[in-house]
Amino acid sequence: MSHYKSNLRDIEFNLFEFLNVGDSYGVPPFDAFDVDTAKAALREVDRLAKEDFASSFEDGDRTPLKLVDGEVELPASMKASLDALFDGGWHLLGIDPGLGGFGAPDTLRWSATELLTGANPAAFLYASSTLMAGVIGALGTPEQRETWAQWIIDKRWGATMVLTEADAGSDVGAGVTKATHIEGTTYHLEGVKRFITSGENDYYENIVHLVLARVPGAPAGTKGLSMFIVPKYLVDADGNLAERNGIRATNLEKKMGIKGSTTCELTMGMGEPCVGYLVGDDHHGIRQMFHIIEDARMMIGVKSASTLSTGYLNSLAYAKERVQSADLTQASDKTAPKVEIIRHPDVRRMLMLQKAYAEGLRAMWMYAAMTLDRAKLDDDREYWAALSDLLLPIVKAYSSEKAYELLATSLQVFGGSGYLQDYPIEQYIRDAKIDTLYEGTTAIQALDLFFRKIVRDRGQTLTRFSESIMDYVKGGSDAFAEERHALGEALEQAQAHVGVLVAHAMASQEEPAEIYKTGLHTNALLESLAEVVIAWLLLEHAEVANAALAGADGADVDFYTGKIASARFFVADALPKAAMRTAAAQAESGWLMELPDAAF
Repeated sequence: MSHYKSNLRDIEFNLFEFLNVGDSYGVPPFDAFDVDTAKAALREVDRLAKEDFASSFEDGDRTPLKLVDGEVELPASMKASLDALFDGGWHLLGIDPGLGGFGAPDTLRWSATELLTGANPAAFLYASSTLMAGVIGALGTPEQRETWAQWIIDKRWGATMVLTEADAGSDVGAGVTKATHIEGTTYHLEGVKRFITSGENDYYENIVHLVLARVPGAPAGTKGLSMFIVPKYLVDADGNLAERNGIRATNLEKKMGIKGSTTCELTMGMGEPCVGYLVGDDHHGIRQMFHIIEDARMMIGVKSASTLSTGYLNSLAYAKERVQSADLTQASDKTAPKVEIIRHPDVRRMLMLQKAYAEGLRAMWMYAAMTLDRAKLDDDREYWAALSDLLLPIVKAYSSEKAYELLATSLQVFGGSGYLQDYPIEQYIRDAKIDTLYEGTTAIQALDLFFRKIVRDRGQTLTRFSESIMDYVKGGSDAFAEERHALGEALEQAQAHVGVLVAHAMASQEEPAEIYKTGLHTNALLESLAEVVIAWLLLEHAEVANAALAGADGADVDFYTGKIASARFFVADALPKAAMRTAAAQAESGWLMELPDAAF
């Protein structure tokens, strides 16, 4: 039986009852997917996720991977999971039709990603190669689009993004990997990269690495980086494999989780030339790579939310079956019958905590995916693109932090059994921790949100988005009047929090140390903004559910009742924290930064 428990009902609610994506499905540029086709696709991906993809979840974790002579052999179970995905063509879902893909809307593509990453995140990471093909197709030369991009798709090659260096870490601009020009777009690369996801495996006959490197004389920092196509095997003009290129896996990282995914150190130019080809016709590597980085950050937000969702649903199923202790009202009666633990108050609290946040995280990434669709469709494309940029660090950072935190609650429902490998929760927790670190830590996302997405924009996008939330606060139904009032107050607190941090940042122009007061509270700002967004979305969900209840029957009654409960619980649990965070930012003196290092 599959460990993975999906929530297709809530995915479809978000898509078709709340976001009403049917208005844009089936019309250019999403001609291939009307509502019926989209629903059929989701049902099939749901089946694939629960059966084929989930089947290698445990085996991939518990079968040690070994690096032997620069090669890594994957377990047969992992290869079978990947075969099911590729044979079904699901890797092409969001790819440009010009490259042979289906061109699905982002809302549909990311919905499928939720199902697959929840079932087996390690397997999904191997299947991300088509993203690199899309980037080469969009940013490479016409020849690179017709060759490398098309070969990755047609030949089912692997692909990776190669940024991190040991001494640079998240400071990508400090990378020193060198690219020496040979002729035309051909360069020889020298350097060592680490933490490279899917950097080596025997599933793909070839792996195309997209590598950031610096040509001699290039400016310092990220502006001096260029992006290169570096294949594991060199090829002839038709894409047939030739000799091995000078890029080798020289270490396989031993990790806490996602053990089925090969995370490698890659060494280039050690004893043999490492041939790379400049992507496109300029040296704007970091700009090019950000197309991949942003997609990866969104994927982490979706993956986190999905893992929390299946963790919750596993703990819910256990709570309905596990019988222990009498009802609290009969605790003094030693002869009273024992009840399912879902009847115990604290277990119910833990279940609702997970439910509200799992649905809230899904609502947030789904809305962010909708902004991507609107940026391709709407007359107001600039706003939707800017809103997508604003939401991305919130989706990535908040989802990853809350999922990791609340998966511990999932385990708690199981009691001691949750600590065992008999149930999947302990692996969920190990697999989820990387999400707060991968593609930029939470602190980096919070700095990006404040300085790049709010200050650089002069707050224009955030202000307009806040106005749409206030429209609901002022115009929602009486059924949620108290909750709307709480939302309005939390939004005001979050806006005040922004103002405090902006004031500190402005003061730092005269007194540089004032910027520390901003840096000490950007994470907290991200949390408050995320919770305001989620509370708004869940209340909008509750409005839809409340209106639908009158005509509902069967399981839909329970579903809609649960949606209302999630919204009310989240508002009560999350929104009061905004005022506390703002007060802390206002009271900040910066004393922590003055504390001697030796005092820690």
